[in-house]
Amino acid sequence: MSDSFREVTSVSWFGRIKRAVGGVIFGLMLIVLMVIGLFWNEGRAVQTARSLAEGSGAVVSVGADSVDTANDGKLVHVSGPVTADSGLADPDFGIAAQGLRLSRSVEMYQWKEESKSETTKKLGGGEETVTTYSYSKVWDDSQIDSSDFKKPDGHQNPPMEIHGRTFQIPEGKLVAFDLDTPVLDRIEGDKDYSLSADQSAAIKAAYTGTKPLSIVDGKIFLGNDNTTPALGDYRIGYELAPLGVISIIARQADSRFEPYQTQAGDALLMVDTGNVPAEKMFADAVSANTLITWLLRGAGLLLLTIGFALFLSPIGVILDVIPFLGSMARMGTGIIAFVLAILVGTVTIAIAWFWYRPLLALAILAAGVIAAVIVYRIGRSRRPAVPVVAPNPAAAA
Repeated sequence: MSDSFREVTSVSWFGRIKRAVGGVIFGLMLIVLMVIGLFWNEGRAVQTARSLAEGSGAVVSVGADSVDTANDGKLVHVSGPVTADSGLADPDFGIAAQGLRLSRSVEMYQWKEESKSETTKKLGGGEETVTTYSYSKVWDDSQIDSSDFKKPDGHQNPPMEIHGRTFQIPEGKLVAFDLDTPVLDRIEGDKDYSLSADQSAAIKAAYTGTKPLSIVDGKIFLGNDNTTPALGDYRIGYELAPLGVISIIARQADSRFEPYQTQAGDALLMVDTGNVPAEKMFADAVSANTLITWLLRGAGLLLLTIGFALFLSPIGVILDVIPFLGSMARMGTGIIAFVLAILVGTVTIAIAWFWYRPLLALAILAAGVIAAVIVYRIGRSRRPAVPVVAPNPAAAA
């Protein structure tokens, strides 16, 4: 049975116009949402920046050896080694380890559908699309629903019976302080945890499935032959977040840590691996806020461009009666959509600046006006003087 096939579909000119009208409505909605999103992003950036500045001025670095009740309710910075009273275990496979968190990842060998489409425009405005569907077996960490395939016959996937799972210590200790889930969830540093042949006996004793089990390249393989996997075979790996030194900035509540609510609006609960000074943690948070702000600005401008392109799309479709004219129109509307997105996006950001940071915005505007006036006056002063011709007395006589 072939693992690929082609499907040809056609859309009339009137059908494309109807679809383009739907695109206009969606484009308008996208434009409105992106204007709101860009405005919100500027407010979010300002609130986070002010919250971090407030926290940086209020934070108190304390030792982890003892809990000082005088710091209750204050924003504190603590560094120290994390310890746990209990270990980690995956009972399904008898895996035991010491650390903060043990994560199990599961992949199943299964069918995957991929499609590739080529569209050509016909004289008269119609459109023909040739779609090629291909099928291959791949390792995937989620169940691929083969019933949604264009050609499910011969490509049925078995149900995925083993899934990924995370095992985390319920609580830990930071010397004299207690760590609960909100803090533990923020500790990063997960590393590959390679299984050894010495663990094979315990793993096989805990495993209750019917597929043959083996340890291959530090992972569990469920199947007959790992070199030629069969449909429904599994590959199971682990990651471990080890115990180690961490740094926390949070509100002290007795011996525990809670988010610190700033007057600016954000709640601060920051966790980093290693012995990191408070100044660096805040500097990293400021950098992250700046990066997120610019990424969201870029995404907003991109989606604005798409929104305006959809809004203008009927022009190209109407002119597709002659494909060449439609292509030229789409090129023009694409440029117009980009220009409109930049214009609307920058105006939205500027208005948001005046709304959220009026003093800074006015200062920048004033500086710009002053600079423009200075440049204008310098330009006028460098103009060559117009020579004045003295009257000729003889000519006057």
